[in-house]
Amino acid sequence: MIFLTAAPDINFVNLGIRIGHLVDGITLPVFGGFKVMFYGLIIGIGIIAGMLIAWRNVKAVGMDGDIIFDFGIYAVIFSVIGARLYYVIFSWDYYKENLLQIFNIRGGGLAIYGAVIAAVITLLVYCRVKKVPVLKLADCCFPGLIAGQAIGRWGNFVNCEAFGGYTNNLFAMQIKRSLVSPSMISQELLEHLVTVDGVEYIQVHPTFFYESVWNLGVLAVLLFMLKRKKFDGQIMCLYFILYGLGRFWIEGLRTDQLILFSTGIPVSQLLSAVMVVAAAGALVWNLRKKKKERI
Repeated sequence: MIFLTAAPDINFVNLGIRIGHLVDGITLPVFGGFKVMFYGLIIGIGIIAGMLIAWRNVKAVGMDGDIIFDFGIYAVIFSVIGARLYYVIFSWDYYKENLLQIFNIRGGGLAIYGAVIAAVITLLVYCRVKKVPVLKLADCCFPGLIAGQAIGRWGNFVNCEAFGGYTNNLFAMQIKRSLVSPSMISQELLEHLVTVDGVEYIQVHPTFFYESVWNLGVLAVLLFMLKRKKFDGQIMCLYFILYGLGRFWIEGLRTDQLILFSTGIPVSQLLSAVMVVAAAGALVWNLRKKKKERI
C-alpha cells in the first residue's frame, strides 16, 4: 500500500513505497481500553497457520489430526517461555540490573531459536509420554513451524526491529529514527542518516523481509519433499539445514545480534552453523543407510 505523505514512518526508497503512519496495535474498548499489539496478532496468525499445516500433514500420513491441537497447546506455551529465556540469557548484562523486566514480554525480547529449542524438547517429551513416533510427527510439524516463522517475521516490521545495516539496494528501507530503539542503531547507520523534510531516517536492510521470503522458500521445499522422503526425520533435517543456512547469512546483516557472552560471536550465527553441520551429517548418514538396505 502506498501512502503519499511528506514524512512517512517507513519508506522503501527504491521501490517508491511510503507508509505514512505505522500503527502498532488496536485498542479494544470492551476490555477496558486494553491494547492488542499487531506484533502479537501477527504471531498469533503465524501459530494458527502453522498448526493448520501440521494438522493437514498429520492427516495425510494417517495419524489422528487431533494430536496436533493437543501437542500444540504445550508447544506454544513452552515455546514462548523458551523464546524469552533465550533472549534473557544472552542479554543478561541488561536484565541482571532489571530483574522485573524479565517478565515484561510486552516490552519485547523473544528469540525464535529459543522457541525452536523449546518446541523440540516439548515434542520429545510429548511423544515419549503419548507413545507417538517422534520423527514421524516431527516431519509433519516442521513445515508448519517454518510457515509460522515466515508470517511471524512481519511482526518485526510493525515493531521497527530486526533490521540490518546500511544498504542502498532495491529493497532498502528507511525508518524514522525516532521509532527505533537507540541500541539497534549502529555507528554505520548513524554515518548514513537521511534527512527528509527535517525528519531523520536510518536506511537499512529489511532483514525481516529477507527471512520471511527465505522461509517461504523453505516451506515449499519441505512440503514438496514430505511425500518423497526416504526416512522419518528427513523433513526435520532439511528444516535445520535450509533454515540454518538462511539464518546464518541474514543474522550477519543484523544490527541487534545477541552475542555469546564475551566472545563477540553472534550466538544465532554459531547455532545456525552447528545446526546445519549436524543436520547435514544426519541426513547423509540416513540416506546412505537406506541405500545400503536396498542393495
